[in-house]
Amino acid sequence: MTTAAAPDTAALALRRAKRQALGLLGLVTAVFIATSVVERDLLLNCIKAMAEAAMVGALADWFAVVALFRRPLGLPIPHTAVVARNQARIGRNLATFVRDKFLDVPSLVALIRRHDPAERLAQWLTAPGNAALLGHQATRLASAALETVQDAQVERFIQKAARALIGQVDMSRALAAVLDTLTHNGRHQALLDEVLEKLIELLQNEPTRAWVAQAIVAWLKKDHPRTEKLLPSDWLGDKGSALLARALESVMADVAANPQHALRAQFDAVVQRFIERLRTDPGWARKGEEIRTWLQTDATVAGYVQTLWQDLRGALQRDLADADSVLARQVGKLGLWFGESLAGDAALRQSFNDRLERWVEGLAPDVSAFIAQHIEDTVRRWDTEEMTRLIELNIGKDLQYIRINGTVVGGLIGLVLFGVSHAREVWAAVSGA
Repeated sequence: MTTAAAPDTAALALRRAKRQALGLLGLVTAVFIATSVVERDLLLNCIKAMAEAAMVGALADWFAVVALFRRPLGLPIPHTAVVARNQARIGRNLATFVRDKFLDVPSLVALIRRHDPAERLAQWLTAPGNAALLGHQATRLASAALETVQDAQVERFIQKAARALIGQVDMSRALAAVLDTLTHNGRHQALLDEVLEKLIELLQNEPTRAWVAQAIVAWLKKDHPRTEKLLPSDWLGDKGSALLARALESVMADVAANPQHALRAQFDAVVQRFIERLRTDPGWARKGEEIRTWLQTDATVAGYVQTLWQDLRGALQRDLADADSVLARQVGKLGLWFGESLAGDAALRQSFNDRLERWVEGLAPDVSAFIAQHIEDTVRRWDTEEMTRLIELNIGKDLQYIRINGTVVGGLIGLVLFGVSHAREVWAAVSGA
């Protein structure tokens, strides 16, 4: 990230370069003035010509450099303040250049093929410490996300999403579809077998038989008090309980052992009738609508959703605050597993790169267009003076050396032209020497 010292250093270097260029201009100007007011011989005329040409070159390059950023001397000279006047075009051309030369599909595909992203990713994920680093970064991202979201907003979103989802469900038909799936090809018979097995175990349980006996005694005392006084009710309860248990066990054992038992057929018929009623009976449809409305509007359900989010958030916060975070470990393990899978399977790496190429081919045009538009809009919104200042800070130092070079080159050209125009005098002076 650029610090505040960087612009200050650039500004200092720019001022130093400007002083050097201006100082050289002042020097050749002083030489020109000095050689203009004294009596001159051939050498002084040569120096005067060099100083004059150097001064012209320096002024020309000064004008050219200044005209890039502002109007020289504030005068409304055409084709000056080039950067400021062409701000929109600079942004547009820069955006087009980035889009067509950096983010075009052939360049990105060539980049993928040249660097083999799958191999590089595998090497990074399997390098010591990187899997843990990945887990650590995942916890940081999750912590930032939790700090960003507000509980009330999340709860409203979850409740709204739940209501919208429930509102699209026909409860009775949905239950019918579920039951129809569960009973397809006699799947429910396996459930019936399991239920029968559990019931037989329950009836063979001594506490269950004691409870049935107590229920028989209580029934006799309530509905037949006179008979209960004459008969041994406890004995009847025990015997009745055992008799009932044996009878039920016998029936259920027969059903369990016989796939064609009549009770199984009756069970099928009951289930099918129930499914059909769920699909067609208006009463069940109304009941389903009542349940759906209740789920959408009941305060208890809304409170449950709120509690669910708060519990989830609390669990995540506790885990993320732990140095040995479960989330970090799981993300690290997943990253290491993925890296090892890529490293050990050339076909998987090739498939990964191929998919990445197809993804680039499909998305690059839209992404590059978006980025190009963003660049163009951003440059257009920049403050013109600030943009000009920043550009001058970055390239102005080199432009000041152009002024210096122009001064030197101008002086050399002046020397050459003086030599050509006074060739005889120069030759005579050299020959005489």
